[in-house]
Amino acid sequence: MTSAEPESAVVVSERDRRFMAMALNAAESARAAGEVPVGAVLVRGDDVIATGFNHPIGGHDPSAHAEMAALRAAAQSLQNYRLPGCELYVTLEPCLMCAGAIMHARIARVVFGAHDPKTGACGSVVDAFANRQLNHHTEVAGGVLATECGDALKSFFAHRREAIRAERAAAAARAQACMPEQPV
Repeated sequence: MTSAEPESAVVVSERDRRFMAMALNAAESARAAGEVPVGAVLVRGDDVIATGFNHPIGGHDPSAHAEMAALRAAAQSLQNYRLPGCELYVTLEPCLMCAGAIMHARIARVVFGAHDPKTGACGSVVDAFANRQLNHHTEVAGGVLATECGDALKSFFAHRREAIRAERAAAAARAQACMPEQPV
């Protein structure tokens, strides 16, 4: 299955749904911290090895994506920078940085929820995993719980835009209140 298949063509197993639901829960931790709600779960077989969520803003770290956090935690847990036989579930299509780390870690399979039309590296913008010249090949499945994953992101950005509008309106009202009255 390619990541560019329409959502209706995606056949989703109950196992994939279960682990993606866990990734969505991790994404809520990011939302609670004021970060873009992206979550990741790294599994081997049916065992959860690690979870991660976006925290580049709070961590002052441009590499603190959900996938990177889960990969780092899994590598520490397993005491190995290679994670063969593991699968990574993430609520948003990985970017190029994360795709590179996924390949270096030798992840067997990546399952993502929502496609990312701006930075997605599993087929939306580029397809890093389709390059047969690379020495490791990761299987990719996209669109698992895509609606739920996409809705979490849309809701977050809608609330953020509303908060920005409210702050601008409040600033304008404060500025108006400080202006001296004009004679009529």
